[in-house]
Amino acid sequence: FIRRVGWDARLVNESYPWVEKQIVHQPKLAPWQDAFKDSLLDVGVSPYNGFTYDHVYGTKVGGTIFDRFGRRHTAAELLASANPKMLSVLVYATVQKVLFDKSAGKRPKAMGVMFKDENGNQHQAFLTNNRRSEVILSCGAIGTPQLLMLSGIGPKAELQRLNISMVLHNEFVGKGMADNPMNSVFVPMTRSVEQSLIQTVGITKMGVYIEASSGFGQSQDSIHCHHGLLSAEIGQLSTVPPKQRTRQAIEEFIKRKRDLPREAFKGGFILEKIAMPLSTGHLNLINTNIDNNPSVTFNYFGHPRDLRRCVNGIRMAAKVIQSDRFTNFTKCDKPTVEKLLNMSVKANINLIPKHTNDTKSLEQFCKDTVITIWHYHGGCHVGKVVDPNHKVLGTRRLRIVDGSTFSESPGTNPQGTVLMMGRYMGVKILRRRLGKAAGV
Repeated sequence: FIRRVGWDARLVNESYPWVEKQIVHQPKLAPWQDAFKDSLLDVGVSPYNGFTYDHVYGTKVGGTIFDRFGRRHTAAELLASANPKMLSVLVYATVQKVLFDKSAGKRPKAMGVMFKDENGNQHQAFLTNNRRSEVILSCGAIGTPQLLMLSGIGPKAELQRLNISMVLHNEFVGKGMADNPMNSVFVPMTRSVEQSLIQTVGITKMGVYIEASSGFGQSQDSIHCHHGLLSAEIGQLSTVPPKQRTRQAIEEFIKRKRDLPREAFKGGFILEKIAMPLSTGHLNLINTNIDNNPSVTFNYFGHPRDLRRCVNGIRMAAKVIQSDRFTNFTKCDKPTVEKLLNMSVKANINLIPKHTNDTKSLEQFCKDTVITIWHYHGGCHVGKVVDPNHKVLGTRRLRIVDGSTFSESPGTNPQGTVLMMGRYMGVKILRRRLGKAAGV
């Protein structure tokens, strides 16, 4: 990945540890994750690479942002390494658009941003006259293309449709949107197990990552709670067409979860995620209100190779569940694949209409049970929207530093690389501006 995006490998390998030392920890492996690790090795996802941040084929234990006391650490803590005299952070500011100087005959120049505060009052913040001052957008794969278009940079027809004053025509803004499709297979248990987020992962050579989570039945009320990857309340409406993502749809989603069989909240799920999907989509504005989400189409399984990889991933997930190591842990009889898939369809809580042959066809199972794992990327690709230094093409003093520039989602989880990217790009910018005086 680093070679493909053309980054300086030496600086990359200095930037990862800079992040890791501050907010990343080695997890205490939960019993479920330990059994899952042994099962992956049993079905041939080898070698065992132990605890490592490296992305290598086989089975490994990865880093976590939860420390040994269960406290979650975030990117905000990296600000502790900053010089507070050189930094102002507005925590309730929401940027509305980038402001440009559109002098005739010159490339549009970013001058600053318009933002609103927590009371809804509008403000403007302007760059200094220093020609090296710049606006950096880090709004993510969905927020950045949305903000660019609302600021007047994007496909001409899209901007004209909403009467947005055009600053620069670029047909590629919002194009090439991708997400890693995830499907899960339910693991039956005779007792409730300790809750664990993803700690162990199988990195296969067939373009599929196998992961696991457990412990959604901690109490009688657990069925009414948020359930991480499977929660309607935090974003699993991605499988519903945008115009149907109404409050009523969310309430129906939550009601369906309450009606799930209690067994769905014992045990856990084996997840398979497609790496580097070939299916891509697009992002479009619904209106000119920055507070309203745009419409995003990811075209899950639009490319037949993605669907074939999902089928292979589901087969492998089933083998893991049927392995002796895992059945010794779950204390359940070795279930048939059809039984596993039937339970999984019932436990799956997206709003895609189910089919009578959900479990007869693995292809249909993949299509009907797909959910997001929030690894969105694309929309502002290098060479199409930004140059190799991530400056927005056709403009001055405007740069993008986030996953919207990625053509693939790196690693089993892109979070580490996105955090590293912030440090990496910051150091490069400082070195270019200040040379040795940058001190980094």
